[in-house]
Amino acid sequence: MIDRTHELPITRQAKALGLARSSVYYLPRPVPPADLTLMRQIDELHLEHPFAGSRMLQGLLAADGHQAGRLHVATLMKRMGIEAIYRRPNTSKPAPGHKIYPYLLRELPVTKPNQVWAMDITYIPMRRGFVYLAAVVDWFSRRVLSWRLSISMEADFCIEAVEEALVRYGKPEIFNTDQGSQFTSEAFTGLLIKNDIKISMDGRGAWRDNVFVERIWRSVKYEEVYLHAYDTVSQARASIGRYLIFYNTRRPHSSLDRKTPDQAYFSQPTPIPAAA
Repeated sequence: MIDRTHELPITRQAKALGLARSSVYYLPRPVPPADLTLMRQIDELHLEHPFAGSRMLQGLLAADGHQAGRLHVATLMKRMGIEAIYRRPNTSKPAPGHKIYPYLLRELPVTKPNQVWAMDITYIPMRRGFVYLAAVVDWFSRRVLSWRLSISMEADFCIEAVEEALVRYGKPEIFNTDQGSQFTSEAFTGLLIKNDIKISMDGRGAWRDNVFVERIWRSVKYEEVYLHAYDTVSQARASIGRYLIFYNTRRPHSSLDRKTPDQAYFSQPTPIPAAA
């Protein structure tokens, strides 16, 4: 899709195609194969035991025959963008210009589409590297409204996903994220404020605050990502894209009375048409 010989700059080609610029410039990361193996194992263990910190993960890895120091495990966790999730006092201060917003969803009945959207980022292993997947999800229907892949966790690809969702589906009343630097940046929060959307952020380490997105990541990984070894970003994008179409259109959810996310999203008294 990207023509590197065309006179149109690559950045403008990427924008026209709706691609994150970082994905266009993807090169295999010089990560040792042993570290990639550890990261894949850490990712699976984190899904099963989200409360486990680097010390516990080191022990779990050792029990499975993978030897690694605790500090090395902690370094890989940081690179993957994961941490043990449990409620704890928030003693850290936000970076300059990065305001932390309160959590607005506690005891709030979510009764319709576009009332609350949520967004998160997760690590995606490939055969010789890894990427990050960001998705905007409608809280009521569990529908994935937009998504992006990137080789870095900068805010750009998150903003692109939100912009696409806003164009295609209108806007939510509340937008919920965690306190990651991508979501507390002025560029990201400014986009929401500009569109008159209330900002909600999880308590630090409080996994229950965004549990619906965590469940979607579990489905994506066990039903798609772990079954494949992507060779390239484009291959990962195409395969994950096919799965997310299946997830939205054909996969029933027990929490939705066996409806699909599409059925739950579009079958309300006032259907919400997607933009062409």
